[in-house]
Amino acid sequence: MSDTKSATFDRRMLEALVCPQTQGTLEYNAETQELLSKAANLAFPIRNGIPVMLVDEARTLD
Repeated sequence: MSDTKSATFDRRMLEALVCPQTQGTLEYNAETQELLSKAANLAFPIRNGIPVMLVDEARTLD
């Protein structure tokens, strides 16, 4: 059995995380479970509560 709380993104992580491409700030999108870098025009996925901060794994924002 998995605990759903362990898979929840901790918003306090935003204070420490920056975009790996621009070193800029990130915004959390709870609906899509992504961290958004508007400067890089990228969305980084959050999987099982863990942000995947790899440019190769990010999608381009529309």
